[in-house]
Amino acid sequence: MARKFLYVIAIIIALLLAAAVSYRVFPQVFQRVAFVPTAPFVEQEAMPQNAYADPDMWFVHPARSDNPASWTPRDFAEDAGPMGSAAIFFVHPTSYLDRSHWNAPLDDDAANTRARQFIRGEASVFNAAGQIWAPRYRQATLGAFMTDDATAQRALDAAYRDVAAAFEQFVADNPDGPIILAGHSQGSLHLTRLLKDKVAGTPLAERIVAAYVIGWPVSVAHDLPALGLPACDGPAATGCIVSWQSYAEPADASLVLDVYDATTGFDGQPRKASRMLCSNPLTGLPDSAAPAEANFGTVKPSEDFNDGTITPGAVSARCDDDRGLLLIGDPPDLGGYVLPGNNYHVFDYPLFWANTRIDVKRRLAAFGAR
Repeated sequence: MARKFLYVIAIIIALLLAAAVSYRVFPQVFQRVAFVPTAPFVEQEAMPQNAYADPDMWFVHPARSDNPASWTPRDFAEDAGPMGSAAIFFVHPTSYLDRSHWNAPLDDDAANTRARQFIRGEASVFNAAGQIWAPRYRQATLGAFMTDDATAQRALDAAYRDVAAAFEQFVADNPDGPIILAGHSQGSLHLTRLLKDKVAGTPLAERIVAAYVIGWPVSVAHDLPALGLPACDGPAATGCIVSWQSYAEPADASLVLDVYDATTGFDGQPRKASRMLCSNPLTGLPDSAAPAEANFGTVKPSEDFNDGTITPGAVSARCDDDRGLLLIGDPPDLGGYVLPGNNYHVFDYPLFWANTRIDVKRRLAAFGAR
């Protein structure tokens, strides 16, 4: 599933990052631009033992003074209070576009700058819940998601090994207390594998407040049972998974659904026609609906994605009755980086920035009250 679905996501990320290319001309330009690496695949050496004990291997770490996740939007007001007690592990989405490598070098300045931008706009929803840890990792390049070549899976496997190594260090440095897991897009792909390999069936599962697997399809029937945690079935539920994929209306999700239906779930069975997990960020409930008045703040990013303003009451949300898409009504004006079909994947977090922040704090409080 990873290569095919991320082909779709690659288009979205290209829309986000290729700021000079407008939506109207993008399809033609995209056909002319080759992102798939021409260089041979180079097997990534395993990280040195304890590599992630070095704070420089993290974009966000308790020992680092620079913290892009500490950002909050302009005009955002929040009741003062102590920081929460959770340790948050956040995996950023694809930020490497170069075709000279299948996996991003850790010292690529452009990719690292983009990763910090993603962390600023997405991981910031967790910054009142506790200390955020966001690792650098040798992510699969954008072009690896645009080919069926088996090399692409090798690149994804290599990226996952880095994420897993970072997670092991994170757990070692946080031996007790509540944990929140989160990611977006490629980051959420790795998060699903992390849940399956490192959390399911282990004592660690008892420490998970929630896992925010955003911008990645999770089949309720064929993926969720293998992840070791159920779907969050209420706004104060803990030890559970939250996931959504955002579409304005009229929504045309055929591009994503055709790929999804052709893939196999973690249980080895076809995902075809199965429902995707849809958690409504405005209610904290799965498969529910809420009007725009229930949205406490949508963030509209600045043109350079380094800042943003927040507007309450701008976007509604309802889970569709068929496949589990999160529908947001009329298309909001958040900029030109929207995938055809009214796919708002790029804005999965910003659309519901304030409500997601509240959701995190509410689940953490419920976890502490158990």
